Amino acid sequence: MVNVVFGARGNVGRNVAAGLMAVGEKVRGTSRNPEAGGFPSGLEVVRADLERPESLPAVLAGADKVFLYAKPEEIEGFVAAAQSAGVRKVVLLSSVSVVMATAQQNPIARMHRTVELAIERSGLDWTFIRPGMFATNARWWWGESIRAEGVVRLPYPEAQNAPVHEKDMAALAVTALTEPGHSHQAYTVHGAESLTLRRQVEHIGEAVGRPIRVETVSVEQAREELAKKAPQNVAEALLGMWAAADGVPAPVSVIVFRITGRPAHTFAQWAADHADDFR
Repeated sequence: MVNVVFGARGNVGRNVAAGLMAVGEKVRGTSRNPEAGGFPSGLEVVRADLERPESLPAVLAGADKVFLYAKPEEIEGFVAAAQSAGVRKVVLLSSVSVVMATAQQNPIARMHRTVELAIERSGLDWTFIRPGMFATNARWWWGESIRAEGVVRLPYPEAQNAPVHEKDMAALAVTALTEPGHSHQAYTVHGAESLTLRRQVEHIGEAVGRPIRVETVSVEQAREELAKKAPQNVAEALLGMWAAADGVPAPVSVIVFRITGRPAHTFAQWAADHADDFR
């Protein structure tokens, strides 16, 4: 039987596909643009789009397990196609936002919970991976200014979070897809350590081999910069999160070790893995 990995070019999906192949699983990756490249070597890649349900039966044919990312548009179409194809198990990359006190007001939480509910109602077996802060967010927050100016501008440089390496999210997904004991489980995933934003920038500087200056700016200046990169509601949510986390240690977790048997990656390891993104 086949494991289908949606978004196999993505930060997490690519690692899920590679991890499944490494343990001998048969894997079929999907992409809206298979010609773009960037997939694990040897992966079968098929064109599919979660927003076009008519594209799903072909990619799900013969599959019994699926790695899925949250796309609420046409989620019922995915569920119907999975049921028709005989899919048995879905591992969903969701978000820790769905279990936060502000979930009802958070558009990201509502989006992910919509997908979770559709899968819960489907009768399919499921596991939800609910990561907190993606370490990869550092690339779009700070990558451009680091490459161009060697500086990061922050309104709350002492705000803390616990970034999660995409390899750890993928490792949890691979374990849930290949080993028993994860049926109807939702795993909240934080990083291995709580770090200030300033310390994260320092780790990136250490990885690229040059110091990166941190400049404290006003909230309004930060809002203007974020508006160039993200929708207003996302930018406001991020600023609010940083403000609430100013000087406050972030939750950490040991779920990666408990489920996979190996320690979670540190942010310093993530920075070393992605040093070229900041050069």
